[in-house]
Amino acid sequence: MSAELTFKDFETSQEVRWCPGCGDYAILKSVQRTLAEVGAKPESTVFISGIGCSSRFPYYMNAYGFHTIHGRAPAVATGLKLANPGLDVWVVTGDGDGLSIGGNHMLHTLRRNVGLKVLLFNNEIYGLTKGQYSPTSRPGTRSPTTPLGSTDTPLSAGLFALGAGARFIARAVDTDKTRLEPVLKAVHAYNGTAFVELFQNCIVYNDQIFGSFTDKTKTVDGQLHVQHGAPLVFGEGGSKGLRFVQQRMQLEVVDTENHADEILQHDETSPVLAQLLLGMQTPEFPMALGVIHRRSEQSFEDKFYANHPTGLTRTARVQDVINSRNTWRVE
Repeated sequence: MSAELTFKDFETSQEVRWCPGCGDYAILKSVQRTLAEVGAKPESTVFISGIGCSSRFPYYMNAYGFHTIHGRAPAVATGLKLANPGLDVWVVTGDGDGLSIGGNHMLHTLRRNVGLKVLLFNNEIYGLTKGQYSPTSRPGTRSPTTPLGSTDTPLSAGLFALGAGARFIARAVDTDKTRLEPVLKAVHAYNGTAFVELFQNCIVYNDQIFGSFTDKTKTVDGQLHVQHGAPLVFGEGGSKGLRFVQQRMQLEVVDTENHADEILQHDETSPVLAQLLLGMQTPEFPMALGVIHRRSEQSFEDKFYANHPTGLTRTARVQDVINSRNTWRVE
């Protein structure tokens, strides 16, 4: 019987180089701890990244890794998962890398339901290239590329994923390991594309952009931690909750004491409820965190091997493909 692993077994000798105070450090440690706790094996784990601060991740994980090109990590990861479905393949990307130049690749990964675990670090800015505005930057964001303030409509990572057909969508805060690590465990267990938006603080170029719900004085009223089958309540002692207003087809915050019978229960299988929760904006509403949407469906690679006309098996080698009947000669 092999010895039980610890988070140190997933560390490397590489010097971790992010800005002091960057939220990436906390995410890295949570991932390392989670992999050890779920019994993951370094030799069966792969981290694939694109370009950006978060994309240094593969260097710091004692596993296989591939630092690819800007926005193309989902495409490379899809190829790897098809070639060797037995691997646990993680994609590490950012709001710029994954939703701008890589938006098209991300969209098709989500709709296909490839068995990848996608960690999208969202800090609403381009950090690696010195603070330009990104697809998720808010209106008015001043940056080297928007000196007068951004006039773009920001993209919601969660709503994008839902619209692309994602079957698993979650959210977590970088430094909240108590709630982040259970989400990561759910990600690891999911057979399909697990998409997680991580609210990550860029201390240099966009410090405290998520302060409305991550500041210690605002977490109680600013965060809603969802759990399947549990009431959607938040605030001190669960004093506030969400109800559905049918006339306006939207959610409303009410006090639980006077509206106990109207409080919604979380149903992570409902795409309609997921859309409402993902669309909530602070400070009018709390930020929904946790596994917001999860439903089971056969993964892309399972369908591929079950229906492939050449009869390839999940253990097929490159040489087997070359020697199969479906080959051609290039003169």
